[in-house]
Amino acid sequence: MTITAANSVYFWRPAAWLHVSGPDAAAFLQGQFSNDLGLLSTRPAVYGLWLNQKGRVLADSFVLKGATAEEFWIGSYFSLAAVIRERLESHIIADDVVVTDESTAWFGVTRLGLQPMEEKFQATHDRLIFPGRRSRDESVEILTRVPVEVSGVAILSELEMERARIRAGLPSVPVDIGPGELPPEGGLERDAISYTKGCYLGQEVMARLKSMGQVRRRLKSIAGSGAVPTCPAKLYQGSQLVGEIRSAVAEGEGFIGLALITLLHWQQGAALSLAPEGPASIQVRQDT
Repeated sequence: MTITAANSVYFWRPAAWLHVSGPDAAAFLQGQFSNDLGLLSTRPAVYGLWLNQKGRVLADSFVLKGATAEEFWIGSYFSLAAVIRERLESHIIADDVVVTDESTAWFGVTRLGLQPMEEKFQATHDRLIFPGRRSRDESVEILTRVPVEVSGVAILSELEMERARIRAGLPSVPVDIGPGELPPEGGLERDAISYTKGCYLGQEVMARLKSMGQVRRRLKSIAGSGAVPTCPAKLYQGSQLVGEIRSAVAEGEGFIGLALITLLHWQQGAALSLAPEGPASIQVRQDT
């Protein structure tokens, strides 16, 4: 496959690309995934989470339909295949389901800032296409068994893609939100949680959190001056520890990042520092 359109692309290898198959695969995955796989009847992929019994975030992924009704693909940008596979296989009891790790056999390319693609979002044996989750701009992911060739396009670096993700406030799982956090703390309840599909692992915790209406911590977009801190980096207001920077990249003469802020201690509008009583040079962006 060759891309020739004059748009930006990014080449990547999936942290996880699992093939799940068997007569019970559909029902099994529906009972494990945080989002409703019934949505696959109208879209090529569903984004969601793999939670533990306490509702903590172990991994995130897309789930896609395979070539038959008994086949599915699970793919993730950042969450490791071993983590997702272990999470799934630990709950296979009498289910006729097989999980195979094909992460090293697939190549990914992201097309950014596009109108809907001319290609159909259709699964084949050696190519899968679905809407991405990379930035504020529209993006399309193409997964193939052979590397994609490009012509006349701008090739983006890993740093540029990381900057676009952070600008958009999209958490990297498990770096920004992981096994110590709940989905609403990362704003993931908007896109990754179904409150109507019925039972799945962690569902009772999600229902309680929705009824409570608030969490004690929240992932916030930040901007600071100076060098990019080594993450994770603690954040203070005066002498009070109020959070932790989870990821950050250089931008202009400073940096931008995502930080998990403790809402009980954080004084909205006041600048943050990297040390107790240190220079208050970091601001929480107002759009978060």
